[in-house]
Amino acid sequence: MPLLSVIVPVYNEVKTIRQILEKISTVAIDKEIIVVDDGSSDGTGKVLRDIQQPNLKVIHHSSNRGKGAAFLTGLSNATGEYVIIQDADLEYDPTEYVKLIDEFNKDGADIVLGARFTGGYRGLLIPRLGNQFLTGLLNLLFGVQLNDFLTCYKLLRRDTLNKLDLKSKGFGIDTEIVSKILKRKLKIKQVPVSYKPRNYAEGKKIKWYDGIKAIASIIKYRFCE
Repeated sequence: MPLLSVIVPVYNEVKTIRQILEKISTVAIDKEIIVVDDGSSDGTGKVLRDIQQPNLKVIHHSSNRGKGAAFLTGLSNATGEYVIIQDADLEYDPTEYVKLIDEFNKDGADIVLGARFTGGYRGLLIPRLGNQFLTGLLNLLFGVQLNDFLTCYKLLRRDTLNKLDLKSKGFGIDTEIVSKILKRKLKIKQVPVSYKPRNYAEGKKIKWYDGIKAIASIIKYRFCE
């Protein structure tokens, strides 16, 4: 497979950033790792400055702009033919890149989503129900049957991403990517992935009001853009 750009938006993940980069580095594929420190204030930036790792590019935002803004900065600096998003909190396992890549190569998918809501899912009840409600709403409005559109793991070609004209600065980037893929009637594949969610005490950042924003985004991208 051609070069994969792994984009890692990170905000205040000093406890996990070194570990996730070590995990990514062990995946035996041709890759570049682009970390965008989104104005962290907990020492994440210092840790990143100390890491020496092949094919690692680190970019620092001077202030916190949001996950979407960090991803778009990473995308603008990517050189790989393919792109995947990686959270920095150890909830997802980078060894599963290979599974997504294999699915991508099977029959010409435009995007492969890593689906969490399969038989082995373990996680917090309220976030799980919230994600399932939002996915159900998107499925209803777009007439599809996705398992988990809010998954971090989205694998697609860089030129496809660039054609989407993405603008979301916050967590809405996930909704925007999938909604615009659906409106263009591109081919979506899904593959089960493992998921080990942390709790709020451990630093989970998604809040209830992000769900309200997601509902508004789904409606916006279905009917307005």
